[in-house]
Amino acid sequence: MPETKAKRPAAKRPAANKNASARKARSVRRELDARRAVERSTELSEEVIKSLDDGARSAIDAVRKFADTVDRALPRNGTGPSRREEITDSALEMAQRLLHTQADFLRKVVDSAGKSLTGPDNKK
Repeated sequence: MPETKAKRPAAKRPAANKNASARKARSVRRELDARRAVERSTELSEEVIKSLDDGARSAIDAVRKFADTVDRALPRNGTGPSRREEITDSALEMAQRLLHTQADFLRKVVDSAGKSLTGPDNKK
């Protein structure tokens, strides 16, 4: 009777388990990386919102001080738009443009950071 060799299925199992463990570890790492990216982008968004708020408050204070200075330097004189009102309106428009520019810049920073945090493999 010919001698039969015993098959060793046990030898294949550890390799299969090893591959499964490696896949699971990569999956866990990807999930942790995604969570960290979300946490970092949330922190960045909060910082941007605070920066926008601080900028708006600073602009309002600056315009208020400017208007007070103009009021003292150029008193109101009768009817119609005065030189004082023209100067104050111009200052308000300038402050509004500056705040809009700051908001656009910070929005672009957040978008760029979001893209770099998610990476090419991850989808939003």
